[in-house]
Amino acid sequence: MPSFLPPAQVRLAGRLRVCRRVLISGAPSPHHYLRRPFSVSSARPSATSISDSVAKLPPPPPSRWIAELRTRIGKCLVFGCNSQQISQAAVVMRALATEWRELLVGSEGFLTGGRRGLDGREIAWGEMDSFGHVNNVNYYRYAESARVNWITNFAVHVDPEHREEWRELMSPRATGLIMRSLKADFKFPMVYPDKISVYHKLRAKPEGDPAPSSFFLDCIVLSHQHRRASCRLEEDIVIYDYKAGGKTSMPSFMVELFEKTWKLQQQETLRARTRIWDLIRSVEKLEKETWDRPDAVEDMGGLKEQ
Repeated sequence: MPSFLPPAQVRLAGRLRVCRRVLISGAPSPHHYLRRPFSVSSARPSATSISDSVAKLPPPPPSRWIAELRTRIGKCLVFGCNSQQISQAAVVMRALATEWRELLVGSEGFLTGGRRGLDGREIAWGEMDSFGHVNNVNYYRYAESARVNWITNFAVHVDPEHREEWRELMSPRATGLIMRSLKADFKFPMVYPDKISVYHKLRAKPEGDPAPSSFFLDCIVLSHQHRRASCRLEEDIVIYDYKAGGKTSMPSFMVELFEKTWKLQQQETLRARTRIWDLIRSVEKLEKETWDRPDAVEDMGGLKEQ
């Protein structure tokens, strides 16, 4: 069984210093993200309830929103902040340090937690190959371990009434699951040392009459060091009747739980996106109070003339 290790703790003060150092070098182009990479003015989430439809979900955040918010806060610090503004910046930086994983994958509908996948798994040095990065085969193993935990979570913690049926899905005795296809989209090479978290989600709500005989899962392998996806996988899984020797309809207990899981995914998407856009709004407010005003003067840390 894989070990679930807690994520590394990040010191807020260190993050603020990093942001300040990065920003001193300036922006590489007029369209750089420091100028205004995204705004909540056209994407502000409405005050809707958790049960609202997908159409009312806030839009997904920009792909590099974590790094961009840290950098934008750093620019505000360079131009100088009073004690209240520093406190506001600290609140956002603390959220980015402690909530980044849940918000990053939650905005796409992934449900986090060790029971639902892999949390904070250490990359082993031996998982790298002669090219100096984690060998591609390992990503399929990460996804497999996370998928087993995902199914086991239903059996033990969600639907113990059908515990044996859920467990049998991972055995060739009666009704089981067979991987029809598995595709990987590699984003960047990971290297040792690093940690990963791996999560699965239903791509679509189970529908059909009779029940479907297959379903699709999306999987994300998250690098803790880079705080972004290092690999995304697509899994096409068939419900297979080993006794009859062919695919069969999804059992009713699976359909019911998958429908509930789909709703949870939608709820998490709403929660995470709303939280992210709230953080973005806080940073925009901080920008308008510091550098984004006519009389703003950059504080380079030198002595001022008396």
